[in-house]
Amino acid sequence: MGTLDGKVAIVTGAGQGIGRGIALAFVKEGAVVAIPDLNGENANATAVSVEELGGKALGARCDIRSSADVNDFVARTVDQFGTVDVLVNNAMAADVGVPLEQIDDASIDLALDTGPKATLYFMRACYPYLLNGGRVINLRSGSEIQGLIGFGTYIAAKAAVGGITRTAAREWGRRGINVNAICPFALSEAARARFDSHPEELEHAYATLSIPRSGDPELDIGRAAVFLAGPDASFITGCTMMVDGGGSFLG
Repeated sequence: MGTLDGKVAIVTGAGQGIGRGIALAFVKEGAVVAIPDLNGENANATAVSVEELGGKALGARCDIRSSADVNDFVARTVDQFGTVDVLVNNAMAADVGVPLEQIDDASIDLALDTGPKATLYFMRACYPYLLNGGRVINLRSGSEIQGLIGFGTYIAAKAAVGGITRTAAREWGRRGINVNAICPFALSEAARARFDSHPEELEHAYATLSIPRSGDPELDIGRAAVFLAGPDASFITGCTMMVDGGGSFLG
């Protein structure tokens, strides 16, 4: 018996990194997972991994910047699995390392389109199925608190996701939908690529952590998501769980 037996979860961007870790953690607790990812091959690869574990999955290309793509993916998920019980808004892209005064329009659009806009697209599309027991888990970032240099668009997008999380918790709580967030720290593929070219940033990150190591996408971040999606978190909403080794304290 798993804590998520029979649940259907959409985990955006689960073709790799933290999203993949969350998807695998969900499956090991009995959930069915749907994986929308801009890279369709990665989405399918995660789906294959799920099936090798004995689970069920749908992996497909989806451009989360497109409300039509999002609506189509949610409809496909419902058609195949019957409903959506859990939504995890994980996927996001942003250009970092750029001073505010040098940010171009394309970088602004990228962060906002894949961050708060995509989060709203998925929450809106999933809402009818989440009523009376659904869970939403949005991914935020400790960088919102730290104000990291060169992360202007990324922080703007993540802070907006935080605001959406709080508003949705207020609006949807009495409709039976719990909405929470996670601030993770894990070496996803995107993070590794950044740190490989800027090793000093990783050294600085470890120096600020109370638990000086990288989180594991499945065992650390994924298990936290399992808790928020499961029965033990039924009375928790509007909260942000820091799963970053003490890198940031949100009080």
